[in-house]
Amino acid sequence: MSKRSKILLVAAIVVFVAYVYVESVKPKPINWFPTYAAKHKLPYGTYVIRNELENIFSDTDIQDINIPPYTFLQDTTKTGTYIFIDDGLNFGEDEFNKLLEFVNKGNDVFISTHGINIDTLNLKTDVISSAAFQQNVFFKFYNKSLSTKEFYFDRGFYNTKFSKIDTLNTVALGITGYLNEKEQRVSEGINFVKQPYGKGNFYLHTFPEAFTNYFILKSPNQQYTAAVLSYLDDSKPIFWDAYYKTGKSKITSPMQYVLSSNSLKWAYYTALIGVLFFIVFEGKRKQRYIPIITPLKNQTLAFTRTIANMYYEKSEHKSIAEHKITYLLEYIRTKLNVPTVTVNDNFYTYVASRSGHSIEEVKKLFAYINTIHQKNTITKEELIQLNAAIEKFKNPV
Repeated sequence: MSKRSKILLVAAIVVFVAYVYVESVKPKPINWFPTYAAKHKLPYGTYVIRNELENIFSDTDIQDINIPPYTFLQDTTKTGTYIFIDDGLNFGEDEFNKLLEFVNKGNDVFISTHGINIDTLNLKTDVISSAAFQQNVFFKFYNKSLSTKEFYFDRGFYNTKFSKIDTLNTVALGITGYLNEKEQRVSEGINFVKQPYGKGNFYLHTFPEAFTNYFILKSPNQQYTAAVLSYLDDSKPIFWDAYYKTGKSKITSPMQYVLSSNSLKWAYYTALIGVLFFIVFEGKRKQRYIPIITPLKNQTLAFTRTIANMYYEKSEHKSIAEHKITYLLEYIRTKLNVPTVTVNDNFYTYVASRSGHSIEEVKKLFAYINTIHQKNTITKEELIQLNAAIEKFKNPV
């Protein structure tokens, strides 16, 4: 090896080591993905509230449930309060019937998620809209003994209200709405209800962000979260759902497991550097004729089909659709610079003018998105139709 080659090699190694060091010490960008997982300390994780439950319900037995409710409730002797918190929940018919049986026996179920449409309980939700372009969202309780103040949230999200309730049986517990720049209410609606069923109760809430780390750690928001939970019966065991979580961990390969651990990841990188040194300093003396090997075929298409089949077999069409809608809203915020807090006529006008579509086309797309939100499950054809509509929006002819 010539002197010049050695210098270039040393320089390349130095640059590589420096790059690895810089990547290892630089701060990671904030991950705003709504995971709602109890072990996540991300802004939209539920690490704080899960660890604070022992303090809020100090004399109550709290269990993490990592299996589907349908399986867990096969034991009909279970008694307590079942808590579900996630961006979107998709109960099957048989599974929800198990929850109905559970509540009918005198137990409680607390559900906090965007969009709750339950025909059995005569409940439907809809996105709350506002005529003001600049606005702040607020939350408040009807029960003045809990708190008379209004609470606020400064991130964009789908703010939903109950558009249909059983007025004879349903008890409204809280409201949400929007304030304009003059702090005047421009719209509001019920977002927290108690629905008796049999000997028990359903507590239904449409603002799951109230249980995230980001919301709770901004004072005085923790008072709102504690007030919501104060309606639950602390004399019963609490079952914390850890199964229906958007961001629950799924190890799909050995390499994913290695890279998910900081220690194993850097051990892997160190091994790669060692192999590089071995190849450089030992390869020349032991090098021999290398036969021509036919390159491997491009397996990208086959891999894509495999992943697609995995989703198809699990029939997670609603979950996939919710992710695609989330990414679309992120696209509108970052690429078109249009806030997505409220979907109204002003929103349609701005999106249409900046995307190259007509207002009618934009309204048609979001009308279909709203239809998807209101369904507990969707078909493969509905998912394909949604994907085609989003792709057409992003790539107009």
